[in-house]
Amino acid sequence: MKNITIKLENDVAHWARVWAAEHNTSVSQVLGTLLKRMKKEKTGYAQAMQQFLAVEPQSLKDNSPYPSRDDLYER
Repeated sequence: MKNITIKLENDVAHWARVWAAEHNTSVSQVLGTLLKRMKKEKTGYAQAMQQFLAVEPQSLKDNSPYPSRDDLYER
């Protein structure tokens, strides 16, 4: 684990300590959990986008035209 120092306004630091105490945790654990969740969301989105863009659409593979609207949505 890596220790870091952050600066907070006094009222924010007080609120964070009170909130953490009410939830039987520490400000450090709250921030660590929040940052971990943010990292997971951001990197997960980027990975999903890369995976999506890596797949070539079927219509480009076989030079077929796009399907018609009626083919896509049976009426």
